[in-house]
Amino acid sequence: MIRLLLADDQMLVRQGLRALLELVADLQVVAEADNGQSVLRQLETLYGTDLQPDVVLMDIRMPVMDGIAATRQIGERFPGPKVLVLTTFDNDEYVSEALRHGALGYLLKDTPSKELAEAIRSVHKGYTQFGPGILQKVVARVPVSDVVQPVSPPPGVSELTPREREVLRWIARGASNREIAVALYISEGTVKYHVTNILGRLNLRDRTQAAISAHAFLPWLDGYKQGQ
Repeated sequence: MIRLLLADDQMLVRQGLRALLELVADLQVVAEADNGQSVLRQLETLYGTDLQPDVVLMDIRMPVMDGIAATRQIGERFPGPKVLVLTTFDNDEYVSEALRHGALGYLLKDTPSKELAEAIRSVHKGYTQFGPGILQKVVARVPVSDVVQPVSPPPGVSELTPREREVLRWIARGASNREIAVALYISEGTVKYHVTNILGRLNLRDRTQAAISAHAFLPWLDGYKQGQ
């Protein structure tokens, strides 16, 4: 069971989220908060108990203390709970700041409930998770000096199958699993299988690392596609 803390200043939003998420067998809402300070108080009360939240669904704009400040303090004071931002704002600065302070995911509130549940499970395992278009913002804000520009792709790329290289190409462009599945006429489950193989063969932690790394040799991937 994955225990959740819902943080949003709108009571109707929290009620709607609770109603949706409690229909999912492996998810349990254990607490709610209407601002960042309330999040921290809830964690102080529940931390170390059987109701300690595993994942905090964090809104960005809240009174008293916003979601970014709360995310930073969670990382400093409460090792364990993961933060998944769930907001209506996809501002580049919000995305960058939330991730810099420890959030593992960033989704918009119009995310379908099934995808939200999958994202919660992914973040709970320690993987990053982004909604459509968010990953592009992350990659775009990485300074060129911070990205190693290899003369050629890393050795592990040669071990990828043609399909895995194609999936990696889409990941580098920030596509979601659903978008990749539609583009390649395969199921989302098959996309996830390929992503797992890619991460293992390239010795990467998650798809964010894969996207940033592959961005450095995207022209090679594009050339590979054209040469097929």
